[in-house]
Amino acid sequence: MHFTSEQRLDHGVLEREFTLGEIPGILWTPASASASASAPLILLSPPPLGLRKTYPRLVARARHAAADGFATATIELPGSGDRPRWPAAEQALADLRRAMEAGEPVTDKIIDALILPLVDKAVPEWQAALDALLSLPEIGGPVGYSGGVISIGTRLAVVEPRISAAVLFAGSFVPRAMFEEARQVTIPLHVLLQWDDEGNDRQAALDLFDAFGSKEKTLHANMGGHTGVPQHAGDAAAQFFTRHLK
Repeated sequence: MHFTSEQRLDHGVLEREFTLGEIPGILWTPASASASASAPLILLSPPPLGLRKTYPRLVARARHAAADGFATATIELPGSGDRPRWPAAEQALADLRRAMEAGEPVTDKIIDALILPLVDKAVPEWQAALDALLSLPEIGGPVGYSGGVISIGTRLAVVEPRISAAVLFAGSFVPRAMFEEARQVTIPLHVLLQWDDEGNDRQAALDLFDAFGSKEKTLHANMGGHTGVPQHAGDAAAQFFTRHLK
């Protein structure tokens, strides 16, 4: 991990940009974090729009988490931002948009082509980032995961034992293969669902929630579209992490 810049935000929050090989990322640590008082960590997974476009939302979540004593970190997803494009993924995205604009059903073939390669590449990158982050003296466990693509969070919850709890955003298409993986998830989950999300298959999101094997899982559904998550939903997610990571 190589830090490339740093700045102090409000209330002493330290923001540091870094690279991990070819992967850019950002780490935020609260003023209280130090080698003698390490902070628990929340991994903030961005939507596949690029860190530059989603920075305002990410830094708002990071500031909120820092006020509760958490460090947070994010990395650029494969094929997003300034990272190299995937021709196959771009074709799958074009097929998805074409089907939705024509009012046609989005087929399993399109969903698999769009989501499964992303999950296969992103999850090992998150694990590598977690290795690097937990080697820093000011960062400690336990670790939480927050964000979408929900299939990435599902896979991580299965294969990464260092993640103790997760907040998942049900706002992306779900390959059928992920339902079997969901049955293997055992950590506490808090799932956010926007009821009128035009880009999300609501029934698939409900079926995925039902499939999760966790003994503790909460579905927090609200009226509104993809970007209309109300403040109280974010507050509930923050309280969830406070219960399980501190």
